[in-house]
Amino acid sequence: MTKDEELKSWIEQYSGPLLKRALYVLSNKEDAQDVVQEVFLAAYSAHDSFEGKSNPLTWLMAILNRKVADFYRKKYKSEPNVRLDHFFDETGSWKNNDVLNDWNVSGEGDELLDSADFTKTLEECIEELPSRWKILLKMYYIEEKKAPEVSQELSVSTTNLWKILQRSRMQLRECLEFNWFSKS
Repeated sequence: MTKDEELKSWIEQYSGPLLKRALYVLSNKEDAQDVVQEVFLAAYSAHDSFEGKSNPLTWLMAILNRKVADFYRKKYKSEPNVRLDHFFDETGSWKNNDVLNDWNVSGEGDELLDSADFTKTLEECIEELPSRWKILLKMYYIEEKKAPEVSQELSVSTTNLWKILQRSRMQLRECLEFNWFSKS
């Protein structure tokens, strides 16, 4: 089979799984489609380095992971800094101490994650985060990458990573408080 025929076969076989994964980590269909297209372009260029020791999908997924990291790196660097004026006053004190209080979920903590409605609300809250924060949050919590790996991939200091994750959690908490817990 020629290089062109093999790549055409891969596109037919693996576009679906690659697009599904890209959509999961990018949350935007157009971006996911662009990244998958870049995966196949990279696979075509690097086809000679594929030794066939692994499944082609495994190799393509590895390329996808690098392309997603590149996408996030570019997006992260181009995103303006986000201010937190709605959490803190001019002295640096909390404007609303409710964010420090525990939610009254009386034994339903694990059950919440099984709730399709809660999961939908959580996903909507994540999507409302600034894209810089969302990128780091997804890589660290959803993809379960270690802090040094996330820091290296996005060229951000570990200290900055922890600050952004903390701010993301605060904003998620506020969003969930308003959109889920206050309505329950």
